Amino acid sequence: MIVGVTYDLLRWEERNIIQEATKLGHKVIPIYTKDFYHLFSEDNQFQNLDVVLQRNTSHQRALSTSLIFETLGYNVINDSRTLINCENKLITTAILSRHNIKVPKTAIAFSKDKALEVASKLGYPAVIKPIEGSWGRMVAKAVDEDTLRSFLEYQDYTSVGFKNVYYIQEFVRKPDRDIRIFVIGDEAPVGIYRVNTKNWRTNTALGAIAEPLKIDDELKDLALKVKEVIGGFFLGIDIFEDKERGYLVDEVNGVPEFKNTVRVNQFNLSEYLIRKIEEWIRK
Repeated sequence: MIVGVTYDLLRWEERNIIQEATKLGHKVIPIYTKDFYHLFSEDNQFQNLDVVLQRNTSHQRALSTSLIFETLGYNVINDSRTLINCENKLITTAILSRHNIKVPKTAIAFSKDKALEVASKLGYPAVIKPIEGSWGRMVAKAVDEDTLRSFLEYQDYTSVGFKNVYYIQEFVRKPDRDIRIFVIGDEAPVGIYRVNTKNWRTNTALGAIAEPLKIDDELKDLALKVKEVIGGFFLGIDIFEDKERGYLVDEVNGVPEFKNTVRVNQFNLSEYLIRKIEEWIRK
């Protein structure tokens, strides 16, 4: 295969994908987004790519470049529709709920007064999140109405998209961990627990520790159902464990990081990904 890898930051994941694809005998064309442009009136500058792996950390760059490569007729992992479904939390929650996949109790409000009103129904502490964002940035836990009011006002004066749409969730009483499970093609081969040691948020970017996860049948079936309704080929799915309701799907990532998953599971995720892409292209 000829594999394009589009990126804006060359992290461990991108280097590893390039290394493993090369080991398997494929030609890899790195595409640094900040040096990339496309003129719709000109000929395609990339010829004969079998697949493009989307690895931009910026959601805007990821969405835009996926859309461009799709327009050129390439297979893109993940495509623009999947990225929209994943990176907008309101869209993700709406799709999951519509297909009866359990999520944390979540409310959407369009004024601060209504956000405060619905938060009182959810109960405190409540969690406020930006509609778009990753790595736990601007996700905050409000312990009472005064705290939430401050967070709402802070959001109003940021430059984030959808800043006047308030996404409020219950604070799920889960263990001091959550689950990140990966779907690759039609399989859910590996996952981790993300254990918080210093912060209530369980993002490894904020210091959570990765531990190996044994994927049971219920988790696997849930992950594949999420993939079926969200779309995509390579997803990172974040799941909470609730004592009464069982597994709750919190978020879905369309450009997932996986360095810690590889490390603690001794699982060659990049090789697995490339081999699943080989199967897909052959079909």
